[in-house]
Amino acid sequence: MASGGGTVASLWTEVNRCGQNGDFTRAIKAVNKILHEVKEDVTALRCKIVCLLQNGSFKEALNVMNTYSKILGSEIIVFEKAYCEYRLNRVESALKTIEGVSEQTDKLKELYGQVLYRMERYDECKAVYTDLIRNSQDEYEEERKTNLSAVVAAMSTWEKASPDDLGLSETTYELSYNAACTLIGQGQLTEAMNKLQEAEELCRVSLSEDSDITEEDIESELAVIHSQMAYVMQLQGRTEVALQLYNQVIKLKPSDVGLLAVTANNIITINKDQNVFDSKKKVKLTNADGVEYKLAKKQLQAIEFNKALLAMYTNQADQCRKLSSGLQSQNPGHPLPVLIQVAQLCREKQHSKAMELLQCFADQHPESASGIKLTMAQLYLTQGHVTKACDILKSIEDFKHKQGMISALVTMYNHEEDIDSAIDVFSQAIQHYQSEQPGSSIHLALVREAADFKLKYGRKKEAISDLEQLWKQNTNDIHTLAQLISAYSLVDQDKAKSLSKHLPSPESMLFNVDVDELENSHGANYVRKKAAKVPGDNLPKEQGQGDVKKKRKKKKGKLPKNYDPTANPDQERWLPMRERTYYRGRKKGKKKEQVGKGTQGATSGAALDLDASKTANSPPTSPRPGSAQASASTSAPAASNVVPPRQQKPAIAGPGARKKAPQKKKKGGKGGW
Repeated sequence: MASGGGTVASLWTEVNRCGQNGDFTRAIKAVNKILHEVKEDVTALRCKIVCLLQNGSFKEALNVMNTYSKILGSEIIVFEKAYCEYRLNRVESALKTIEGVSEQTDKLKELYGQVLYRMERYDECKAVYTDLIRNSQDEYEEERKTNLSAVVAAMSTWEKASPDDLGLSETTYELSYNAACTLIGQGQLTEAMNKLQEAEELCRVSLSEDSDITEEDIESELAVIHSQMAYVMQLQGRTEVALQLYNQVIKLKPSDVGLLAVTANNIITINKDQNVFDSKKKVKLTNADGVEYKLAKKQLQAIEFNKALLAMYTNQADQCRKLSSGLQSQNPGHPLPVLIQVAQLCREKQHSKAMELLQCFADQHPESASGIKLTMAQLYLTQGHVTKACDILKSIEDFKHKQGMISALVTMYNHEEDIDSAIDVFSQAIQHYQSEQPGSSIHLALVREAADFKLKYGRKKEAISDLEQLWKQNTNDIHTLAQLISAYSLVDQDKAKSLSKHLPSPESMLFNVDVDELENSHGANYVRKKAAKVPGDNLPKEQGQGDVKKKRKKKKGKLPKNYDPTANPDQERWLPMRERTYYRGRKKGKKKEQVGKGTQGATSGAALDLDASKTANSPPTSPRPGSAQASASTSAPAASNVVPPRQQKPAIAGPGARKKAPQKKKKGGKGGW
């Protein structure tokens, strides 16, 4: 017993020494020896669990805790158990473990905040970190502030909330980066870019102070800041600069799989239906292991949507339908999966099925019906059904009385020459604003547009009520008064005369204008067109009326060099040669060698007869370059350059391949050879 006790004491000494040196693997071996001597030693079991956690063996540590749960007790190892479950991405189990404790310590609250952040319960997470910062004073205060700023940024980005200013001093680059993310969520892109630049500068300064950190380590740490900068540029429309910055981040190959997935996804969104081969390569980065635990649910959702869109752009119809159907089952109320399916059906010219799918989704989900009906109207317009599109737009209650919707409806009805329907749209809108916002700028603007529209199409009687309403609002508007008098002149002339009394006198309408100065000003002058010439105008003028214009002398035409003035001209010189009486046809003589005509390599019969090497008496000679024997015995390569296989260019034709001779361009035709 004495020797055994001495051995255990020495083993504890070794465990303590290994723990101070950070050699947890050796410490586990010593602890196992202690447990071999004392099987139910609680301290040894806890030391083993801590050593396993330090080595990252979370599954093995959790197995030890489950095996010896009765000995250890739930209260003693609750933090270690919850931490193992959190690191193994069993977030719900970790939450149950923490909430099962009656009293939580500070480190357990820290872990509780991390679990709530992973589950995207930001309000509760914010309350936990706020309580920790208020009621604790230790060296981890800066880390807690960083986590709290991350929660605020997530609320601003994903929940579109406007959180209160917590007064966090941006002394580190992490705090500046989180503040920039908050500004991005609020739409303040210019301010966010300034914050990101401050974060980059703080990061370089803080990391350059450590001599062990290289420039590559600094660039790797700056990758997340640069990716966020590129996102801001993309939102601002500076896609080319953003794409370059994204590619720089990809080339660094950072260890954060979440950063790589987001960067690759943003590159895909810039490419859209262009450069699809590059997009296919970037999709692989979004499928890395562990991505689902690094990103928020909306980020993962956006990545899946883009995968379905990329399948549509690459003409993978079955894959697109499969992905969009899966997304619709996972997000039944989200309209984007349905819109992707509709886009794929439209690419396949199945417009009727697309319309049925949209109508079905709009009936099942009335909260998203407005956007869906706008898509239906767009499809009707592409097919030329303008009236059906107008009916769909008029059924959208959310946009029915918006100025843009009224303008669109009036324009489309005007295109269909349905003036009555266009006037009815104006009337309904005016009645709505008359009851909701009487006398407002929108109301009066609609009345003005309605009156002008009716006057434009000769509906002066219908425009009287609108013009009277406008004139009552502003009795000094002479233009409206003149329009009203003109309209009343067709209906009630007495009323028109009584209204004409309100017109200003001609003397009051005079303007101080210098007519002479206006006529002499540099402006567009009226130019009178010259009258057409009348027969008889070209008669010679009598003496005293003016000089007669001199006639131009005609130049003598050039004669041919062999011109003989004594010879009689040919009487048939105006006829083509074949139609002249003395034409006897072409003389049949020796055929000229047809050089360059016929198939390649072919020679004329005369050339073969004159070849001395083909005569019977001539001795055989070596084949000449270009002869049949040379071309058959030797085959030269097609070209010296080799086409890279990834470019997939067609091979260059070899010497034995035939080429189609270019046809001669016809006279008067279009195009080249």
